[in-house]
Amino acid sequence: MLNVRRSWSLLRRLGCRTEVQTSRTSSCSSGVFLSDAGLVLKSQSTDVFQNLALEDWIDANVDLQRRGVLLLWRNRPAVVIGRHQNPWSECDLPAMRRRGIPVARRRSGGGTVFHDLGNLNLTFFASKKDYDRRRNLKVVVEALRRVSPGLAVHATERFDILLNGHLKISGTASRLSRKSSYHHCTLLHSADRSALSAVLRPSCPGIHSNATPSVPSPVANLLDHAPTLQWEELLDGLVHQYNAEFGLSSASSLVDPTDESTFPGISRMEAELRSWDWTFGKTPKFSVQTGLELEDSSARCSAQLHMEVKSGRIQSCDLQVPAAWLPVRLSGELTDSLVGQRFCPQRAAAGVASLLRAQSGELQSRLHILCDAVISVMG
Repeated sequence: MLNVRRSWSLLRRLGCRTEVQTSRTSSCSSGVFLSDAGLVLKSQSTDVFQNLALEDWIDANVDLQRRGVLLLWRNRPAVVIGRHQNPWSECDLPAMRRRGIPVARRRSGGGTVFHDLGNLNLTFFASKKDYDRRRNLKVVVEALRRVSPGLAVHATERFDILLNGHLKISGTASRLSRKSSYHHCTLLHSADRSALSAVLRPSCPGIHSNATPSVPSPVANLLDHAPTLQWEELLDGLVHQYNAEFGLSSASSLVDPTDESTFPGISRMEAELRSWDWTFGKTPKFSVQTGLELEDSSARCSAQLHMEVKSGRIQSCDLQVPAAWLPVRLSGELTDSLVGQRFCPQRAAAGVASLLRAQSGELQSRLHILCDAVISVMG
C-alpha cells in the first residue's frame, strides 16, 4: 500500500494531461497540481532503454503547459544515435557486441553519443511555447561555474558546451511536438574516453546515405580539469541552478522507470525502443558500394558489391565476381538469397545457410569465403 501511495503522490505532482489509471483505479488530470510549477526527477535506472522510455512517457503524459520538468539520468555503457541517423555509419557494431554495449535510437535528432556511468544526462521538459535551449544551457553553465569557479565553460551557437574554448563537455538534441518539447544534453564528468573512441567509428565501409552525420569534436571530462568535483556536488549544483533560473523551489524525487503503477504503459514504450524495427529499421534508405578481396589457397581476386537498403532490409543486391573464381550462377543465387533479408550479419548468415549446404568441395569453400566477405560488410 505504501508503494501505491507514493506512486499516486508522484502522479499528482506530475499533473498528467491524460487520464492515467493507477492500481487504485484513480486517475490524475490536468487540474491536479502543486503550487510549484516545476519538478526535478532523478532516475534510479541505468538502463538506456528504460530511461529513454521515461522521456517518452513524460513527454506524452505530463501537462507541460502548466509544469516544467527536469530529468536527471545516466546509463551503463551504451551508444545512442539520433532519430535520423544510420547506426552502421555511426558506430562499430562488432566492437560493441564484443563489449556487450547496446545501441539505442532516441526520438530526438542530433548526433551520436556514448553514454556510461561517468556521463550525466539532463532532459528539460517544457511547453513548446517555453522551449528555450539557450536558457537551459545557461542553467548548466552557471551551475558549473558555481560548483567549480575555475572552470572556463561557455555555450556555443551549436548549443554545445565547451571547456577552455575547444573541448566539448556537452552535446545537445531536442524534440518538439505539437504542444510540448524536450531538450536533452550530456555532461561528461568522468566518462571512459577510450571506450568512446573505440566504438564511435563506422562499422560498414562504402555507405552512401542522406542520414544525419555526426560531427566529431575533441572531448574532455570535467574531472580532468576539476579533480575534486564530486558527482553529488554536481547534481546538487544543477538542481539549485534550475530552481534559481526558473524561480522554483523543487526538491528532487527518485523515480523508477520500470514502475507501471507510477508510469502506466511505460513497458510498452521500452519494448518498442529495444526492438530491431525501431533501432535499425528506422534507418533512412542507404546504399553500400564496396570492394571485396577474396582469397583461398589457390587463387586471389577482387569482387564488387552494391546493395540498396531500405527500412533496414536489403532491397537489391548486385555482386560482380570473376567467373573464374565462382560460377555466375552461384553468385546470382547468393544475391537472390540476400534480397529481403535484414541488413544484419546473423540474419544474412541464416539466409544463405541452405545455399552453402547444397554445394561441396572447392565451390562450397569459395562460396563460403564470398559469403563471409559480404556478411562482414554488414557489421
